Amino acid sequence: MIRDITIGQYYPTNSILHRLDPRVKLIGTFAFIISLFLFKSLYGYIAVTIFLFSIIKISKVPFRFIMKGLKAVIILLLFTVTFNLFLTPGKEIFRWEFIRITVEGIQTAAFYGIRLTYLIIGSSLMTFTTTPNHLTDGLEKLMWPLRRIRVPVHEIAMMMSIALRFIPILLEETDKIMKAQMARGADFESGGILKRAKSLIPLLVPLFVSAFRRANDLAMAMEARCYRGGEGRTKMKPLHYHGRDYITFLVLLFYLAAEIGIKIIEKHFL
Repeated sequence: MIRDITIGQYYPTNSILHRLDPRVKLIGTFAFIISLFLFKSLYGYIAVTIFLFSIIKISKVPFRFIMKGLKAVIILLLFTVTFNLFLTPGKEIFRWEFIRITVEGIQTAAFYGIRLTYLIIGSSLMTFTTTPNHLTDGLEKLMWPLRRIRVPVHEIAMMMSIALRFIPILLEETDKIMKAQMARGADFESGGILKRAKSLIPLLVPLFVSAFRRANDLAMAMEARCYRGGEGRTKMKPLHYHGRDYITFLVLLFYLAAEIGIKIIEKHFL
């Protein structure tokens, strides 16, 4: 399960999506997330599906690698679908004692399950196609106007970048600790969900010790290099928009306009 978590990982390959400015990808991700909450109909989900799978195709990230990341949130997906399936009122089609299933419950469970899945895939594509350094630069550039109200933009972007860098490192460390404890007789596979959850508790102490040790090493390395925040810092490779970035903005505008148009048509004519 630990090895199936792909969030925060960068998948190196040569694609148009990888070469886009990180600001475009951040804005595009936010636009895609907003579009997921604009509708609750079949036509809207068809449009989102076409758009998302087109982006996956352009990114050249293997679909199997993308779906691998969903294994880590399968429990969240099951909870979301189950609660909506059994707790949504409406026209009943099945009832057994206190358990009931309605037509509206099936529709809501399906839509929310698809919405959450697309939300995870769309957000993951941004980290799959953007290095942590570029992501930090993009966040800092987008939040730059907030400096006028004394928001520590550089520090916030740096913290997010370090968090993304530490995710795969800590996952690798967790995998090593699990293998070491399994070699000493620990059992993480057998039993039910509760038993397996309890068996993971002994991992927490060595994992926290390792995380604090790495954080201390990072802080010492930054101090040794005279890091003093964002004041007066320059970029080795400053960000610049190119023609492909402007074309991507036009595609995003067209996509959002199509989604809003579908919502208006459904509201007034369907």
